[in-house]
Amino acid sequence: MTSYEANQKLTSDLNLVLHDAEELLKATADAGSESMKEVRGRLALALQSAKGTYDRLKEKTVKAAQTTDHAIREHPYESIGIACGVALLVGILVGRRR
Repeated sequence: MTSYEANQKLTSDLNLVLHDAEELLKATADAGSESMKEVRGRLALALQSAKGTYDRLKEKTVKAAQTTDHAIREHPYESIGIACGVALLVGILVGRRR
């Protein structure tokens, strides 16, 4: 699984969790006990916080991907050289462990 696919799966999983939490809040709207109302209030606050965090992280990830793409397109040969250097360094470090 590539990192893009992993990010897509994480995004869909988080969307599912947020949707399920919203449905839980709607389903328990009629609950009359005081403790249930308190729990619903805390869940609603946590849900709002999670949505905000999710949106900020998504924006940062998209911006980072666009910046990386732009840098690679501006300097393709340098990018290839850096990738080869990192691969060589990792190969040397892994070779030492054996």
